[in-house]
Amino acid sequence: MMRLKMGMAGGGEGAFIGAIHRAAARLDGEIDLVCGAFSSDSEVSRRTGERLGLPPTRVYASWQDMLAREGMLPPGERMEFLSIVTPNDLHFPIAARALESGFHVLCDKPATKTLAEARLLAETVERTKGCYALTHTYLGYPMVVEARARIVAGAIGVVREVSVEYRQGWLSASAESSGNRQAQWRTDPQRAGAAGSVGDIGVHAFNLAEYMTGRQVTRLCADPGIAVPGRKLDDHAAAFLRFDNGAHGTLAASQICTGEENDLTIRIYGETGGVVWSHRDPNSLQLLSTAGTVQTLRAGNNVTQLHPAARNMCRTPAGHPEGYIEAFANLYRSFVADVRAHGSGGGLTSESPAPIAAAVRGMSFMDAMVRSGAADQRWIALES
Repeated sequence: MMRLKMGMAGGGEGAFIGAIHRAAARLDGEIDLVCGAFSSDSEVSRRTGERLGLPPTRVYASWQDMLAREGMLPPGERMEFLSIVTPNDLHFPIAARALESGFHVLCDKPATKTLAEARLLAETVERTKGCYALTHTYLGYPMVVEARARIVAGAIGVVREVSVEYRQGWLSASAESSGNRQAQWRTDPQRAGAAGSVGDIGVHAFNLAEYMTGRQVTRLCADPGIAVPGRKLDDHAAAFLRFDNGAHGTLAASQICTGEENDLTIRIYGETGGVVWSHRDPNSLQLLSTAGTVQTLRAGNNVTQLHPAARNMCRTPAGHPEGYIEAFANLYRSFVADVRAHGSGGGLTSESPAPIAAAVRGMSFMDAMVRSGAADQRWIALES
């Protein structure tokens, strides 16, 4: 089967996430990176393309130039989908223009800078019939998929309570003032949007809670805050959640937890059991029972008791740890399946775990968190 041709917007020298995306896209041998506009600095874009072995004619000074010139190439040569790994403020204009130009889009989260942009993007996806998905990394872990399959099938009964927390410590001091480029744009409202930690990691926690439970948050009460003097966006936040089946929840997202690396943990409790998953040990899923027993289910492509969807995401036998790159690669593989189905006339398959609907949900969450905080922790309804 022919490899899909991928272009990339962003991800040049000094960018963290671009290299992660490129490594994930290569892992299954189904994708070729054929072009890119890797930076708003044309020299940085040129150097990045040269280092990646791309011909100079396929390395562009701007994303606008890339979309225009790729669109003029014969179908067998031009890129088929675009991976967007820029700061948040460029996600919407690039994705919308790419879809309008006939290219599919895989975008780093969040989908847009504002909820209004997310709504417009959803309309664009519907009108163009292109494939669109977000790379919500943690949906690519097998045991997250296993937990969802069990919960949706009723293994723990009706979901009653959800607790999810995502804690980092890398912004516990003013990294943006010491030349850290990642911190600079993430703490800048003009580039990141109205949410800081909420938009960077809180939306991951929210997405994980909805995906694993199969339920939607209907309203929330939030308390975002700023701990580092002079910072303009929240660097920590907490919220109470209410789900569409009446379940209660709590969410915490903080980037000022000094000493923490990347601690994401979710606990879901139902009438007859519970599940616990942590990014610290992503190959394990704890299954809790009313009898007080705890069973630890382990990932592995030879573990027969796993749901087929989860086993399909396992890349190694049990006992061999899988991680971040593999999770990203699972998202790319799912998106490839979407694009292939689209190309064969099958339409959208919803193979990707975070399609445009999840993109709008994420922006609705961020908007509600910001508005609740600004209104002294008033309860705010989310769009269904």
